[in-house]
Amino acid sequence: MSLIPKSNVPLFLLLLIFILPHIGIAEESSLVEVLRNHGLPAGLFPQSVKSFKLDQMGHLEVHLDHPCLAQYETTVFFNTVVKANLSFRQLKVLDGMSREELFLWLPVKDIFVLDPSSGVILIDIGYALKYLAFSHFDEPPVCRSPNGLAFLMGGRKGIGFSDQ
Repeated sequence: MSLIPKSNVPLFLLLLIFILPHIGIAEESSLVEVLRNHGLPAGLFPQSVKSFKLDQMGHLEVHLDHPCLAQYETTVFFNTVVKANLSFRQLKVLDGMSREELFLWLPVKDIFVLDPSSGVILIDIGYALKYLAFSHFDEPPVCRSPNGLAFLMGGRKGIGFSDQ
């Protein structure tokens, strides 16, 4: 004995097709939750994150509303799209994030937590490792739009800078 009359099966299937995608939305994790579940602080990305994709291999792609600058210990530039590989306690940045160091913009290569009890997060900017307090990254920072001619011309790359 079936719970659904046979005459309503096509209608039921059609209804299911439209409802199932919306049920999944409530189960999706926020980027903050994903970072915390991977042993990383919630505030690695700014509040202006529009969406993100994380595949089974750990490839993370974060989309922001616009390029922006966030303040941690120093200023960090986020491009509209940040690509990285995510693993437990490590974010290996491939493209889209730079940190200001002594008036230079250096690409962020790695962000990792060696020992959570130490309260320290390490940031690899290629030429040096920066040890920062975990507390700088407790909450996603506000991201301000960069002003000026350089960003109107296409960001740092528009005036000759490139990630290496």
